[in-house]
Amino acid sequence: MNEGTDRADDERAQRAHVLVVGGGVMGGTLVEALLAAGWSPRDVEVAERDVARSEDLHRRLGVLTAASTEHAAARADVVLVAVKPDVVGDVLTTIGPALRGGAPVISVAAGLPLAFYEQRLPTGTPVIRVMPNTPAVVGKGAAALAAGSAATERHLALAETILRPTGLVVRVPEKQLDAVTAISGSGPAYAFYLIDAMAEAGVLLGLPRDLATRLAVATVEGSAALAAQSGDHPVVLRERVSSPGGTTVAAVAQLDAHGVRAGVVAAARAAYERSRELGSAQSASPRH
Repeated sequence: MNEGTDRADDERAQRAHVLVVGGGVMGGTLVEALLAAGWSPRDVEVAERDVARSEDLHRRLGVLTAASTEHAAARADVVLVAVKPDVVGDVLTTIGPALRGGAPVISVAAGLPLAFYEQRLPTGTPVIRVMPNTPAVVGKGAAALAAGSAATERHLALAETILRPTGLVVRVPEKQLDAVTAISGSGPAYAFYLIDAMAEAGVLLGLPRDLATRLAVATVEGSAALAAQSGDHPVVLRERVSSPGGTTVAAVAQLDAHGVRAGVVAAARAAYERSRELGSAQSASPRH
């Protein structure tokens, strides 16, 4: 597909009326992503039970606020579900009968398999599951898309257009989403853990805490940017910092001695298994 075709598809998508169900952190991030992608505030509607939250989005961004989720779903060309997993079933019960035929449902709720949605929505409803992460709030996120049985290339391209302002967007088969959750979904916590440890080390070595934290944050941020831009393997980048017999080699030897690499792998494995457990539990819950 060429650039001109991509632009035309984006422009058609931006004429779609989008309902965002849920106005919390991720819902608000999706609203801002829609506006950044070119949607008019008049074509973005938010259904949020917290009146103060929906009024804040309207005041700051100019988007519409829905008095009724069901009525808003009836006029939506696309529905984005951005609520907690335990509320999704109720949302689907509300919007299902009202959905326009062929209107896609794109969900960022964690853990719920595509079958959960397809069993509760009208037959043939295009469903796309998204696993985002919190850096999406600052446009540096990573989101993975998995398509349901009725979702087409056009629906996936629409989801990509919506999510592009939040950061990296990739497509994966649904069976890989638990692994995505373990790496990028939970991954920001691993990075924050490392930043905190680096800052704490700085304090122990005599730096003021604020300075140590700023240095740790800037170092992790810069290293991630360098890894993204260079395209080199992380081992190659690490070796460029590691002079024989130098400080970095001594430091990395201690990381290996303390099992940091094994700990990260074990953490990701635990997140993966927990994601699978949560998805199985939600799937087994009674239909609403």
